[in-house]
Amino acid sequence: MKFGRHTQKHSSSLSIKLVILVSFIALIGAGVVVDLLWASSSSSSFSAFRYVSDNWPSQQSLNLNLTSLPKAKSKDKGKDGAPERILSATFADLPGPELHWEKMPTAPVPRLDGAAIQIKNILYVFAGYGTINLVHSHVDVYNFTDNTWGESFPMPKEMAHSHLGMVTDGRYIYVVTGQYGPQCRGPTARNFVLDTETRQWKDLLSLPVPRYAPATQLWRGRLHVMGGSGANRYTPELDHWSLAVKDGKALEKEWRSEVPIPRGGPHRACVVVDDKLMIIGGQEGDFMAKPGSPIFKCSRRHECTMRLAKPCTVALVVYADVYMLDDEMKWKTLPSMPKPDSHIEFAWTIVNHSIIIAGGTTDKHPNTKKMILNGEIFRFDLDTLKWSVIGKLPYRVKTTLVGFWNGWFYFTSGQRDKGPDDPGPRKVIGEVWRTKLSF
Repeated sequence: MKFGRHTQKHSSSLSIKLVILVSFIALIGAGVVVDLLWASSSSSSFSAFRYVSDNWPSQQSLNLNLTSLPKAKSKDKGKDGAPERILSATFADLPGPELHWEKMPTAPVPRLDGAAIQIKNILYVFAGYGTINLVHSHVDVYNFTDNTWGESFPMPKEMAHSHLGMVTDGRYIYVVTGQYGPQCRGPTARNFVLDTETRQWKDLLSLPVPRYAPATQLWRGRLHVMGGSGANRYTPELDHWSLAVKDGKALEKEWRSEVPIPRGGPHRACVVVDDKLMIIGGQEGDFMAKPGSPIFKCSRRHECTMRLAKPCTVALVVYADVYMLDDEMKWKTLPSMPKPDSHIEFAWTIVNHSIIIAGGTTDKHPNTKKMILNGEIFRFDLDTLKWSVIGKLPYRVKTTLVGFWNGWFYFTSGQRDKGPDDPGPRKVIGEVWRTKLSF
C-alpha cells in the first residue's frame, strides 16, 4: 500500500512538471511571435514616417506638389481594401517666421469673397458675403493714417455682390462682372466705374459674356479681363479681352479679344509690375447651384455635366502656376508658388519690388477631402524670381483683403480656420490686423 501510494504521488508530480514546462515553452513562443510582429510593424511605420519627413520641404526649398504626396504605409484598410494614408490635418502648413501682429479696429461688417482697392492711404472694401444667404451692397472705407473706418456708401443696385474683378488707375476704380446675389447664383456681365474723389458711379461697357471671378488688371492703357469661370460658376474659361480706357471711360465701343490665358479658372491674383502682366495661382472649378433650386442653393458637391448627360463629382484643382504676358503678347511660365494657392485675388500687394500674398486655400486634404486654408505670407522677389515664406498670419484665412502703408502690412476680412490644429474654414470675419514688414 505504501509503495502504491508513493508511485501515484510521483506520477502526479511528473504530470504537473510537464504541464508547467509546456506552458512555459508556449509563453516563450508567443512572446517571440508578438515581438517579431511588433518589430515588423514598427519598422514599417518608422520607414513611412522617415520617408515623409525626409521629403518635407525646408524653408530654403519650398516647392511642394500636394497632388503627388507619398502614401504612408499602413496596415489599416479602407473600404476598397487598399492601405489608407494617415496625414495630420495641418500637414500642408509650410514653415515660416512668426510675426508680431497688432489688432486694429474691426470692419463694420464681416465679409467673404469681397474686394478691396488701395489708393494712397485709403482702403476701399467692397461687397462680399455676410452669410451664405446675405450679401453686402456697400463700400466700407479704412484710413491707414489714423486707423479708423469712415462712412460707408452704397454700390449700384445692378452691381455684383461677390467674386468681382477690380483694378484702379489711382483715382477711378473699374469693377468687372462677378456674382450677383447670395448662395451660388451665376455671374453678371455688367461693369461699373467708381470715381473715388466724387464717389459717383458710372456704367462701363459690359463684357461680351458673364464671368465669375475673372483676373482683372490695367496694362498699357487697356483694361484686361481674363479667365474666371463661366455662367455655371464651375467651368474654367480661357478667354481674354481688353478695352481701351482713360479717366474712367471706355475709349472703344467693344471689347477686343486677346491671346487666351494658359490655364483658366477663378480666384487668382493678377498683378502689373515693371510693365509686366502676371497671373498667379487660382483654381479650376467651384461650387455650383443645386439643379432646380429656386434660391440657387450651393451644392455640397462640385458637379458637372459629362457626355453621358448626368451629374458627376469632379475634384476641384488648386494650382501654383505663375504666368507672365511678355512684349510679344505670349504667355511665359515663371517659377511656381511654394504650394498651390487660390482665393487670393485681393490678398496681394507690392512691397520693395516684391509681390506679397497672404493666406488663401490649397489642395483639399487627401483623406478627408476637406478644404484647407493657408496661413503663410508668400514673397515673390522680382529681382531673383524666387519665392519664399516670410511670415505667418495670426490664423489661416482665405479671400482676405490686404494693404500696405508706411511699413505696415494690413489684412482684413475673409474666412478663417477652425483653430491651430484644424485648417478647415469656419468663421467669416471682419477683423483687421497689421504687422511691420521689412526685408
